[in-house]
Amino acid sequence: MFNLPRSLALLAVGLAAFFTLASARALEVGDPAPQVTAQNQDGKPLVFADIYRQGVTLVYFYPKAGTSGCTAEACSLRDNYDDLVAKGVRVIGVSEDSAEAQKKFQTENQLPFPLVADTDGAVAKAFGVPMNNGMTKRQSFLIKDGKIAWLDLSVSPAQHTASVRDALAKLGGS
Repeated sequence: MFNLPRSLALLAVGLAAFFTLASARALEVGDPAPQVTAQNQDGKPLVFADIYRQGVTLVYFYPKAGTSGCTAEACSLRDNYDDLVAKGVRVIGVSEDSAEAQKKFQTENQLPFPLVADTDGAVAKAFGVPMNNGMTKRQSFLIKDGKIAWLDLSVSPAQHTASVRDALAKLGGS
């Protein structure tokens, strides 16, 4: 038999799920870049819009600081950092790790770029990056002129830097 209170509760849950999924949709090329502020590895606010204004920005998400794949990916970006900066690129790494874990990861690997401690997942949500068991999916975004210019929703740690370089070449001017 039809139970109005239960039906309304199910409808409310369904609508909440729909709007949550809709608000966390994956970004697409041409979309405005998320204007977010988050804590960096030093516990200080990092305003993404300020970084975007400095040039093309690579925002890359990784699951967990200190793991083998994330270390290889970060070190590849570190090893190519001077070349990226020469092309006007700024790099921001993002994971759900604490600021302390991000600082340790940055220091141990001599990473010259900021790492964001997205402990509440707000940055990942703004970019539409899925989370799984408290870890962010490995994805990357190039932002140019305040818009998403390139994205990789299935990043390979071993090929990440090469993919970014290829994308920069296609974007031109970088």
